[in-house]
Amino acid sequence: MAKYNQLTEFERERISKMLAACCSYTEIATFIGRSISTIGREVYRNYADGEYLAVEAHKKASKRQAYSHAPKAKIIGNEKMMSLIHAKLSIRWSPKQISQWLLKTHQMQVSHETIYQYIYVQTKGELKKELISYLRQRKPRRQSRKLETDKRGTIPDMISIHQRPEEVADRAIPGHWEGDLIIGKDHKSAIGTLVERSTRYLIITRLKAKDAESVRKAFAKAMNKLPESLTRTLTYDRGKEMSEHKKFTVDTKMQVYFCDPHSPWQRGTNENTNGLIRDFWPKGTDFSTITPKQLLWVQEALNERPRETLNWDTPKDRLNQLILTT
Repeated sequence: MAKYNQLTEFERERISKMLAACCSYTEIATFIGRSISTIGREVYRNYADGEYLAVEAHKKASKRQAYSHAPKAKIIGNEKMMSLIHAKLSIRWSPKQISQWLLKTHQMQVSHETIYQYIYVQTKGELKKELISYLRQRKPRRQSRKLETDKRGTIPDMISIHQRPEEVADRAIPGHWEGDLIIGKDHKSAIGTLVERSTRYLIITRLKAKDAESVRKAFAKAMNKLPESLTRTLTYDRGKEMSEHKKFTVDTKMQVYFCDPHSPWQRGTNENTNGLIRDFWPKGTDFSTITPKQLLWVQEALNERPRETLNWDTPKDRLNQLILTT
């Protein structure tokens, strides 16, 4: 089996720049000589707050590598580790904090999940009650957070991204869009974003509310202003605001495809564009105070910005060319 070489700091910097230019994972992988899966995994691990930062990504990778080479240890039978874990739990440290502290200060590798297993499964009686009492939520049973999240995000009759036409992936045929919401201050407001994959053209929609009906109507209104040839499909994450996707398809004739859970790279063009929008409206913005004129100004500013991935054309130029030829 060929040995896998870790991404270098230079490669991560190149990934960051190409993502900012809205390049596809295929384009990035080809440019730096890596597989598409490597690029997808790298972005997934290090994507936060609407952007991928090369410096932070390299720090995290170095930390993971150090963790993987640290000597592994079990808790039961290791008196020193047990004592350290009990001491930190008693002063209300979380298992994750304890896990990282043990690695950094004592070169002991134990995951936070292993610590939870120790508390909930391997201890008994009064000791178990005492250790659980130190946890922030103090639940009598350990529950899988992933299963809980997946249950909340269930949308009826979803069609997977893996059933999406092959023509969507290579961007050769226009009319395939990616969509999302950008959430405002205290999760009380939002704007909708729609990005066309081949031209990178952006539409920002004003939302009266974040519920499924409001989002469906706003997105449909925006799409129905375009020629039918430019409205083929929409790729979305599993946000419940798209639970009226079947009505949206009736309204627009656009089939909606849903990404896999926790896979933002599957709609990377939209994710990268949202990061550009955050330059204008950072986290904590109350979108209910943003006027339609302001939304249009930012939309135009980004659509009139030349992109390297478009050979320095602008998204607006590319879209206008398509409209003229339809």
